[in-house]
Amino acid sequence: MNNAIEVKKIQIEIFDPPMCCASGLCGPDIDPALLDINESILKVKKEFVGQIKIERYLLSQQGLKFMQQPEVMKRLQSNGVEVLPITLVDSKVVKEKSYPTFDELKNYVGM
Repeated sequence: MNNAIEVKKIQIEIFDPPMCCASGLCGPDIDPALLDINESILKVKKEFVGQIKIERYLLSQQGLKFMQQPEVMKRLQSNGVEVLPITLVDSKVVKEKSYPTFDELKNYVGM
């Protein structure tokens, strides 16, 4: 008998608007929101090692991922790219039009 408790890994996906590079941290004018989300992701991954998986997808580079997610496609078709970024937790939309904060990411782990 195996007494190990299986911890469910939370899947967070962030669907980014079109950017010049994968992180958006390039060019002469870096958006502070992109710096914040990158730092927040690093911190939450470190704090919840093994409990969380966070992926970011770029519309311009990973369009298929957008098409494979019905809720994202529905919002894009209704509102255009202005609805991005969209954040999903375990395939449920939890935020749109802005990136989650570090505290919000931490709260998603407890959902």
